Amino acid sequence: MTVLSAGPDRATDAIRKALSMGADKAVHINDPALHGSDAIQTGWTLAAALGQIGFENDEPADLIIAGNEATDGRVGAVPAIIAEYLGIPQLTQLRKLTVADGKVTGERETDEGIFGLEASLPAIVSVTEKINEPRFPSFKGIMAAKKKEVSVLTLADLGVDPETVGVANAGTTVTASTPKPPRTAGERVTDEGDGGSKIAAYLVGQKII
Repeated sequence: MTVLSAGPDRATDAIRKALSMGADKAVHINDPALHGSDAIQTGWTLAAALGQIGFENDEPADLIIAGNEATDGRVGAVPAIIAEYLGIPQLTQLRKLTVADGKVTGERETDEGIFGLEASLPAIVSVTEKINEPRFPSFKGIMAAKKKEVSVLTLADLGVDPETVGVANAGTTVTASTPKPPRTAGERVTDEGDGGSKIAAYLVGQKII
């Protein structure tokens, strides 16, 4: 298993954590020109890296697993963009995932219900926080991670033109931002013998059940 990340020096902490949780090696794309890149530019850069490390060597990647979305821009489109650039199938926003017989199958949960999806390998999938319960890094794993290989690549290594990435060349612009509103105390339900029904009705109204 190879971990791939694009980001500044501080991304090393996340990479080492992934290695301590069991990944075999890592590739870190670190180039100042990437600062401020939008989803399309990020997807293009990651696709270029995957083209080198995942599809053009003696051990091609069968499955690329990505998170659902980043916590900053929250676009949630990078996995689909990578799939388009690489010309491989994509299954996004999965809560369950199975690989067998040259195929990947999964479940996507939406407001309308749960949908089963399937694609042939190689493919890329993005998963939600419901996919599993991540293991905690053990002391042995943390120590072993310090010795595992982390390859650092620049845009030049990937053949990506710096003039095609970065905030100055982004196709999207952040026009405004607002802080996250504080959490409220929630809704209180008074039990007058029908508390269970009221709670169930509320959960249905919120599409939780």
